[in-house]
Amino acid sequence: VQLVESGGGLVQPGGSLRLSCAASGFTFSSYAMRWYRQAPGKEREWVATIISSGNTAYYTDSMKGRFTISRDNAKNTVYLQMNILKPEDTAVYYCYVAISSLKYWGQGTQVTVSS
Repeated sequence: VQLVESGGGLVQPGGSLRLSCAASGFTFSSYAMRWYRQAPGKEREWVATIISSGNTAYYTDSMKGRFTISRDNAKNTVYLQMNILKPEDTAVYYCYVAISSLKYWGQGTQVTVSS
């Protein structure tokens, strides 16, 4: 199993970024996917989940309305569209999948929101 995130970078407050996570090594369309993030000095926190079909998504309350998770099962890729970014969104963002009892993480992509 391999998860490779991309799309992070430096953005001004109020700006947008779209993160991507390319998955391989498993049947992508069969599993829910998640995004997490970890800010400096803080615990890793859950951001969003999308079910295998892509029809339903869940978000942590503080990101509802600003972040959108989506997936393309033909491309084995999950996305996180982030709008109206705030300095407190600065973190390393990770892609995650759980397969049976095993947990897999990507290497993360840094998002920095600063003027």
